Amino acid sequence: MPAVSMKETLARAMADRYGVPAFNIVNDLTIKAVLAAAVEERSPVILQTSVKTVKMYGRAQLFEIFAALSREVDVPVTLHVDHCPDRGVISDCLAGGWNSVLFDAHELDVAENLRQTTEVVDEARRYGAHVEGEIEGIQGVEDGVGSDDASVQQSLEVAVDFIKRTGIDCFAPAIGNAHGQYKATPALDHQRVTDLVDATGIPMALHGGTGLSAEQFQDLISRGCAKVNISTALKESYMKASLEFLKGAETRDSWDPPSFFRHQADAVKATAAEHMRIFGSTGRAS
Repeated sequence: MPAVSMKETLARAMADRYGVPAFNIVNDLTIKAVLAAAVEERSPVILQTSVKTVKMYGRAQLFEIFAALSREVDVPVTLHVDHCPDRGVISDCLAGGWNSVLFDAHELDVAENLRQTTEVVDEARRYGAHVEGEIEGIQGVEDGVGSDDASVQQSLEVAVDFIKRTGIDCFAPAIGNAHGQYKATPALDHQRVTDLVDATGIPMALHGGTGLSAEQFQDLISRGCAKVNISTALKESYMKASLEFLKGAETRDSWDPPSFFRHQADAVKATAAEHMRIFGSTGRAS
């Protein structure tokens, strides 16, 4: 199945109040494992690529891997560039087949962010693609992008004006969420999600999902967080499964790469499926 419109996928999720999982994949194994979970759970899914991953593979090769692995997949799949402040990478990925991008210009002042995000939206429309925007940094560094400083939250009026004037399809608000593992239970501003959705009608993207409880996820999804990002949990499953297997291999003095790959894939698939069930996306694929 070719990449499916993010706007269409999130519109269905908004209407029925479930969350579409957006997983940051890092290689062909994680792509294949997430897609296997999506097919088994009958869940729509967003595959997110960081700027680091795009540059590591090269845009053309990474898209070819995605296209090959998703070709026979019969659930909706969106290919998304996550947290990208580089207009050149945005343009390259849009030209290369990505159908969704997050232009991360939160370090600019709001007026300049608005101007450039509007340009990105116009560019994306020429490819039939969609845009996630943000004006507030999500605390924490992910794939070399971001800051550990607490984010400064803009007023509701400023956020709503940005959403309406840029024409973005999805918005990532700062609500006390953070990338990486939480060091303490986060105090999330659930009401801000409700206020933004009521004022704009567009879906919100929940960043910093790793470590939230099922109840927190489900409440935020019910308020309009139709896109739910999971990066750290997936990477940790992949890396910890690798470490576990390699320690065992060393103890046994038995070195079998195919078994290693299956162990990694099973861990990633299980993590993806667990989140799909929490988000209520299981069984939603037509």
